[in-house]
Amino acid sequence: MATQEATLQVPYTNTSEEQRVLRRAAAGSFIGNFVEWFDYAAYGYLATIIASVFFPSEDKTTALMSTFAVFAISFFIRPIGGIIWGHIGDRVGRREALSLSILIMSASTVAIAFLPGYDTAGIWAPVLLLLVRMVQGFSASGEYAGASAFIAEYAPPEHRGFYTSLVPASTAAGLLFGSLLVAGMHSWLTAEQLHDWGWRLPFLLAAPFGLIGRYIRNNLEDTPAFRKMESTTHHAHEAAPISQLLGPHRRAVLVSLGVACLNAVGFYVLLSYMPTYLSTEQGLSESSSFLAATISLVTYIGFIFAMGSLSDRVGRKAMLVVASLVFIGASVPLFKLLPGAEFMTLVGVQIAFGALLAMNDGTLACFLAEMFPTRIRYSGFAFSFNLANTIFGGTAPFMCTWLIKQTGNAFAPAWYLVAAAVVALIALMYAKVRDGKAFDSVAG
Repeated sequence: MATQEATLQVPYTNTSEEQRVLRRAAAGSFIGNFVEWFDYAAYGYLATIIASVFFPSEDKTTALMSTFAVFAISFFIRPIGGIIWGHIGDRVGRREALSLSILIMSASTVAIAFLPGYDTAGIWAPVLLLLVRMVQGFSASGEYAGASAFIAEYAPPEHRGFYTSLVPASTAAGLLFGSLLVAGMHSWLTAEQLHDWGWRLPFLLAAPFGLIGRYIRNNLEDTPAFRKMESTTHHAHEAAPISQLLGPHRRAVLVSLGVACLNAVGFYVLLSYMPTYLSTEQGLSESSSFLAATISLVTYIGFIFAMGSLSDRVGRKAMLVVASLVFIGASVPLFKLLPGAEFMTLVGVQIAFGALLAMNDGTLACFLAEMFPTRIRYSGFAFSFNLANTIFGGTAPFMCTWLIKQTGNAFAPAWYLVAAAVVALIALMYAKVRDGKAFDSVAG
């Protein structure tokens, strides 16, 4: 028993078996998130086509806003999903929650490929699209937080930032694959083929990806931190995780919510909305905007790992403070370089934004995992992260399109980024530093 307890307290001993388990945990964390964000990439990059299929309108901006409105509404269920998935993950197990969430995500994503368009089903077409997106939102609400908590609890404390950065890297990889696929579709298919059936193809790929991810996750043990907690905690005498979050841990929730808002806005504005912005507001061809997004995403993935590793040395809070300050100072000047710019300048601006976002994104997952004790880590991460994405992230493409239309200012998205960075900076002033500390299943 003593040997088992010692093993559970030290999740990483650098043996070949520990390395093998850590690699499998990393793969399991990576692939589910990859499927989720590949879907969001496909939806975002095909937004103009989806708008014409489900929301036919003489006003293209109105149709596009309707598409982004469905994108935003599907996020409203995410805080509720975060509570439910967090409860499952904290009480039943991280592995069980992640295995179920990837199954639901894959099934709902594939369902989009078979939805009828407006010409076939009338008003039921956008209604069905909304319902499927709601199911996706529910399943996605447990994915990012669960994958982050899972790999953070497996990783060695001194390298936790690097290993946890694998999760945001997987989101970028999903976006990258989506960008490459959509760019290829624009090259290989005619506009008529894309509008008729081509847009459906990316959503079909979720089936094999999801099955692979579920297989990997089902063949893993739960994390050492969770197993240790299970051996020392009697859940029957504890309040539900959400009660603890809204009670003694409400400060940590508020700080996490504020810090996550910059990531939510930055991620969806810069990585999902930007190709649409470049084509609709700056007159760049769709193929060129996708190519620029692809190039910037490749560099962004490298930046994420570098920033995650750097956070192990300088600290998570310091990285996030610097990221907020640079976003405040650089967002508007970078956007002002876009009008009339050469292609390489556009790519350079997106790479620069990618570096700023990676400073935040490559650090945030580990920061949020360290904000909460093991018994409510999944719930705390999922609730605060999903609430931020509901309020600020899912609405970002819609808000950017609406702000530009209302103000006539093509730089409105930049000011939206600045506002989010100010909120995150204020929240960070109240954050406690817990960088690299060993996870304890009891202490708050």
